[in-house]
Amino acid sequence: MKLETEKRLLQACVALACFVPLSAGSWGVLDSAAGIRGLDSPVPADLDSHYRYLSGLLLGIGIAFAACIPNIERKGLLFRALGLIVVVGGLSRLVSLIEVGTPSTGHQFGPPNLKFGDPSTWSAAGCSSPGDPRKA
Repeated sequence: MKLETEKRLLQACVALACFVPLSAGSWGVLDSAAGIRGLDSPVPADLDSHYRYLSGLLLGIGIAFAACIPNIERKGLLFRALGLIVVVGGLSRLVSLIEVGTPSTGHQFGPPNLKFGDPSTWSAAGCSSPGDPRKA
């Protein structure tokens, strides 16, 4: 496959994958922790503040991934750093799974999809070929 074709496919995958952090982050900022099942209303202010903060971080990660799309071959360092952030988040969810138990269905889908299915995760792990100009 030609490098230009690979680049366009990667850009398309990243653009599609950006939908998750952009939409989930926006939803969390606007809806707050009140959207979580099982919480009494009103939601404690500290929980609401922390939830919106983390949702804002997720939104920012989505924006940063989207910023990698143009000239993606030149954004390797940023792309891998974002991938590392996603992996650390996934490992943190694994700690929750072990200590607290199984979350709702939406949260069960997110970790394997976002942590192991997106190209930045593989890039963060250094899984591109040696001498690949995109590794920069």
